[in-house]
Parts: sequence; structure tokens; C-alpha cells
Amino acid sequence: MIRAGVVDGAHHEVVVVGGGQAGLSLSHHLVAAGVDHLVLERDTVAHEWRDGRWDAFTLVTPNWHCRLPGYPYDGPDPDGFMKRDEVYAWVRRYADSFDAPVAEGVAVTHLAPREGGGFDVTTTAGTISADAVVAAVGGYHRPVVPAWASGLPDHVAQIHSHTYRNANQLPDGPVLVVGTGQSGTQIAEDLFLAGREVHLAAGRAPRVARRYRGKDCMTWLAEMGVYDIPVAARGLAKRESTNHYVTGRDGGRDIDLRDFARRGMHLYGRATGVEVGGAGGGAITFAPTLEADLDHADSVAESIKNDIDRYIDAHGIDAPPEERYVPVWRPQVQPERLSFDEIGAVVWSVGFRADWSWLGPHAPDVLDGEGHPRHVRGLSPVPGLAFLGLPWLHTWGSGRFLGVADDAAHLAGALAAHRLAGAWEGPGVALATAVAGGA
Repeated sequence: MIRAGVVDGAHHEVVVVGGGQAGLSLSHHLVAAGVDHLVLERDTVAHEWRDGRWDAFTLVTPNWHCRLPGYPYDGPDPDGFMKRDEVYAWVRRYADSFDAPVAEGVAVTHLAPREGGGFDVTTTAGTISADAVVAAVGGYHRPVVPAWASGLPDHVAQIHSHTYRNANQLPDGPVLVVGTGQSGTQIAEDLFLAGREVHLAAGRAPRVARRYRGKDCMTWLAEMGVYDIPVAARGLAKRESTNHYVTGRDGGRDIDLRDFARRGMHLYGRATGVEVGGAGGGAITFAPTLEADLDHADSVAESIKNDIDRYIDAHGIDAPPEERYVPVWRPQVQPERLSFDEIGAVVWSVGFRADWSWLGPHAPDVLDGEGHPRHVRGLSPVPGLAFLGLPWLHTWGSGRFLGVADDAAHLAGALAAHRLAGAWEGPGVALATAVAGGA
């Protein structure tokens, strides 16, 4: 990696905002093509893998899914799951492998149209200009907590999953984890394995079995081409879908909330708010949705197995049959409140909100009514402005190591064409509006 700097007033053909795997993947292609560019990273390269994950974090996708442009995983355990610090080091080595020009510790604060075309990019280190700007910052920017969280008493510590590191970080006493996506379920397990009493408020997130019929389910899905299906074929609502929960911890295993309950974890339905007064000074309230949400998660896991069965049969693959899952626990009651005095901390794992405020005057032209970037495979209706690394940018794999390389290659081709032609050929406002977020 070349530790570049921002020279106030300098011009670059391309400015890439974000020094994670998406921005680096694009930089790899631009370096190979000889395109003058600068990658701006507000912190350090790949820092989210180190700073935004808990201590025991592992990938949930097998290591062989990690394949950035010119840089496939080549470690000793392709079917294993890298831990947090291993992923961080792997991405850092990638930046070094092709001398990516990265300016670390530089945040972009404002983007404005430049007279004569292109952009003025205001940063914390000065203002530069560019013919094209690529936002490679993902879609998860600001941690979300519900508004009613302010109604919890002071003795209940509150953190977001983004800042959770380990059980010792929290005060003594029972912990409530709110949310059962990938982070919430894994953090609940982390706390439980540390000997903490855990309450878990479930949501509508689906689950997937770790392995089935002799192979990791995600390997089956990759072989079946599921990660390559464009979002346009699935419907744009897929952008809002929650990833299936599973874990790569200790070599990989299922996450089964029913098994958590059987082993002593307390499960609830969706957290709905707080009620003040009464026993314990008040309580957190829950909807009676637990049983339905558990059944939904199981049904998704079983439907994936059905798809795998059909694939195996259609291709005559020799894979031993396997008995199907039988629920190991069912709720006898669905508790609707948890007193404040029964918990010492809450871990909020209810997602993130995108923050595109730095797009400045371009925001109304680029964002749809729900705040999603409008684009066609990353190309926005604003000539020269593009996106990379978004979940479902083009396929299910787009926001993952598995698919970002293909998206980066496609976008690099568009940038190269722009450079040769001397004028950006974007998709046009009408086309971007028609697809309302990209095909």
C-alpha cells in the first residue's frame, strides 16, 4: 500500500471513497489500467473488520469465498472461517499486494459539482477534484437504537452491537440482546458461553443450517449459482432482507434459538417499547411473536435444504441423505414484559442507518424516497458518480467477499471507457428511475 496524502487543490481522474474490500478491489483494477486515482479512508484500511466486530467474531462464509481481484484466499483452511483479526490482516495484505494509493485518516465531508464537469471533493485534509467519484463505503453507517431506548433507567447499560467486544465489557448481571440477525444471535451466544444470564428478543430473521448432506450450505448455494442471481430477478425488496443467521465459530455450527432456550437462555418476541412504573420500576415489553418467528426461521432453513435436495437430484450428485431438523424446544408461554430490575445491560442489534449526507447537492438526484442510492450496477443517474460494495448492488454476493470482485471489474470497465472517451456515459436518469435502485 502506498501511503498517499491529500494535496489541497490537486486533481485525480477518480476518487474512491472507502478503503475496505470494495474500494481496494476497484483500486486494483485502476492500478492495472494506469488510471490516476486516490482512495480516501476516514480511518485505516479495513478498520471495520477490526473496530466494528467483537473479539470472538468469525466469518460466517467459508474462507474460499474470500476472493478479491488477483487475490484469492490461499490459506490452509479453505472450508474454515477466518477470525476477526485474520480477516483484518488479510485485507491489509491485499492493499500492500498491489500498492493501492490510499490516504488514511481522511474523511470526505462534502461532494459538489465542479464547473466544467466532475466533482469538488471536500475532505478533512483539504479539497481536491475528480472526474469521477466512487462511493465504496457500504450501506451500514450509523448504528440504530429504537427511540424508546431513552426510557430505560440509568442503571441499565446500553451499547450497540457495533461496539460490543466481549462479556467483560458489560456490568455484572443479566443481559438483554435485542435482535436476532447474524450479530445479535452470535453476541447472545458469546455472552451465554461466557456464563452470563441472557435474555434474547427475537425478530423475523431467517436461519440456515451450517452443513447439509456432506457440505457447507453456503458452498452448496454458491455451486447452485444462488449468489449470482441479479437483484432485478428477485425484486428490489430484497435489499431490505436480513441475512440468515449461522456461525463460523469453533469450526462452524448451526445457531438454533430453540437450543439456546433448552440450555437456559430466555427468549422473547419482538421488543416493542417500555412501560414505566409498577414492579421493578418498569419493564421492556414484547409482542407475542416468538413462536411464529421461530417457526419462520426453521421453515427458511428447511426450504434451503429442499433446494439443495433438488439440485443434488437434478445433477446426480453422490451426497448421502440426511435426516431433517426436528424442533428441540417450543415456548409454553410467550412472556410480554421483562422488568428493568431483571437486567443490567442491553445490547442493541437492530441494524444501521445509511448516511449519505456527504453527497451534498447530488443527494436528491441519487437517492430514492427511502434513502437508497439509485443506480444501475453501481452507475448512478449523476454522470461520474458511482457506488460499489452495497448489499445487493447487483447480486446477493455484491456485499460479500464472494461477489465484490465481479462488481469492481464491471465498474472499472465503465471507468476505463469514461477515461478513453473523455466524457462520462452514465445510464441516464430515466433508466435509473425505472429500475428504482439498480438491476
